[in-house]
Amino acid sequence: MIKITLPDGSIREFEGGITPLEVAKSISDGLARNTISAVVNDKQVEVSTPIVTDSTLQLLTWNDDLGKKAFWHSSAHLLAQAILAYYPHAKLTIGPPIEHGFYYDVDFGDESLSEKDFEKIEKKMLENAKKNSTFSLYSVSKSEALKIYADNPYKTELIENLEDGSITFCTHDDFTDLCRGGHIPSTGIVKAVKILNAAGAYWRGDENNAQLTRVYGISFPKQKDLTEYLERLEEAKRRDHRKLGKELGLFTFSEKVGAGLPLWLPKGTTLRKKLENFLSDAQKKGGYEFVMTPHIGNIELYKTSGHYEKYGADSFQPIKTPHEGEEFLLKPMNCPHHCEVYKAHQWSYKDLPKRYAEFGTVYRYEQSGELHGLTRVRGFTQDDAHLFCTPDQLLAEFEKVIDLVLYVFKSLGFEDFVAQVSLRDKENRAKYIGSEENWEKAENAIITAAKNKGLNTILEYGEAAFYGPKLDFMVKDALGRSWQLGTIQVDYNLPERFDLTYVGSDNEKHRPIMIHRAPFGSMERFIAILIENTAGNFPLWLSPEQYIILPISEKYTDYAKKVSQLLENHDICGLIDERNEKTGKKIRDAELNKIPFMLVIGENEKTNGTVSVRKRGEGDLGVMSVEDFINLFQKEAQH
Repeated sequence: MIKITLPDGSIREFEGGITPLEVAKSISDGLARNTISAVVNDKQVEVSTPIVTDSTLQLLTWNDDLGKKAFWHSSAHLLAQAILAYYPHAKLTIGPPIEHGFYYDVDFGDESLSEKDFEKIEKKMLENAKKNSTFSLYSVSKSEALKIYADNPYKTELIENLEDGSITFCTHDDFTDLCRGGHIPSTGIVKAVKILNAAGAYWRGDENNAQLTRVYGISFPKQKDLTEYLERLEEAKRRDHRKLGKELGLFTFSEKVGAGLPLWLPKGTTLRKKLENFLSDAQKKGGYEFVMTPHIGNIELYKTSGHYEKYGADSFQPIKTPHEGEEFLLKPMNCPHHCEVYKAHQWSYKDLPKRYAEFGTVYRYEQSGELHGLTRVRGFTQDDAHLFCTPDQLLAEFEKVIDLVLYVFKSLGFEDFVAQVSLRDKENRAKYIGSEENWEKAENAIITAAKNKGLNTILEYGEAAFYGPKLDFMVKDALGRSWQLGTIQVDYNLPERFDLTYVGSDNEKHRPIMIHRAPFGSMERFIAILIENTAGNFPLWLSPEQYIILPISEKYTDYAKKVSQLLENHDICGLIDERNEKTGKKIRDAELNKIPFMLVIGENEKTNGTVSVRKRGEGDLGVMSVEDFINLFQKEAQH
């Protein structure tokens, strides 16, 4: 007999060799029908996998993220099978599940895949799915695996990097693929599929390797789910920050300036400055001090911090100066600079914590194929801060940062989120710097702080920064998409590397602990998500143009300017539409430009010192005095 521990902590006894599906049946027939995958002892497996020792077990349905992962992983096999049906000479490489759906990278050789081919591949996938074939996983020796893929250099390369005895293949119907496992029970569960697009991709993401075709798809257990997803996709296109950014005149890109280097236009700069001022005010109240650091640093700075070793290959290449052997890097991180700011003075424990904040611009060389609007750029500004504190201050300081992040999210309408505790990889410790003892202390501090604040948390191993664990805030937007925004990190290692100290109450020197934090993450990425979440209808206090005055003829321009000045005196920003156009067209244009308030001015308004107020999306609010409008505005603009 073996003991199976379920997620609720209950323990059940079964005969050795029982499968996850049989455990599900022992609980209820309904659960068994819905179980499509399982996690045994932290490893995702098929529901037919025998359990032979005492184990923990999690049963997965479509509603679980890991259940979707198995569903989409299995669907990638169906995609590859369908591709080979029409392109028998194509060479398959890898086909993983992703956050929404799956892809398969394929070398089509002399042939090509276009959008007109998508429908026939979808039909073939569904035709094969209806056969309800079982996914069967089995072991293959390394020599046998190499024979099977003798004419496929991509699979051969993968196999050569695997250990003999660890290689498995998966078969369903007439299709077999090199695979680690983690499938749904059978193809019949897949009821709806859609090929979304095909794009170029380099083998293993290396520009020096062969270019492949990446075929993206998505699948669902119900047609209704696919229909709803495609509707959300259309809505996402309407909300695309690249499209709205152009229409609203917020930012642009220039080939002459360089790919991935955004140019902020006046309206976008106003929006950005308002966000900076909002966070600056909150930080001042929280005891932060503002610093400024250069856009470049001596290469030795980043060698000391460890960033050059870990990220040097992904950064812009060193800048050589006329001085022999002198090299600088474009700043990839702000933290090494802030360490040097701290080190400029010898601090006492009575001076701590020190909280240094900076809207610091950093540069990272993202591959051109990975650049995407403002969400993936080569130059971006972090709302960065680094806190230096004593061990007994760590927990309180971390909790205060959590409070700041929550305040930012609430003010900007991001209230659906999960706090991800990002820990080290359980096995590969080589990716990280620092002692085991300090890592354990840092990880425990984050877990404790999150618990004290009652956050909805998940643990993710392998997601820590190389110098310390993190608390990452995964926020859902209006379309249900998950984004990582705010992050807080505990770091014992950089203070060690930079030899940072403070004088304790015992008159001896001690090491401070460093907290890295960025509630927005990067200004560029945050604004992109904000644009898409609000569809460009920003909160009133944040709108770059909060009102527009619409004189019905040029006779009322002087009065319009007088009203505008009154509003500007109350820090209400906007403009006057002096075009020789009909008022109806001016109103429609203002709505399209997502301006919150329209103030129509004619003879009566000028005579009575009033404005006729319209609100975006709501229409006419009536005639009121300028003072009453100011009061209305200030009430609605609170955050």
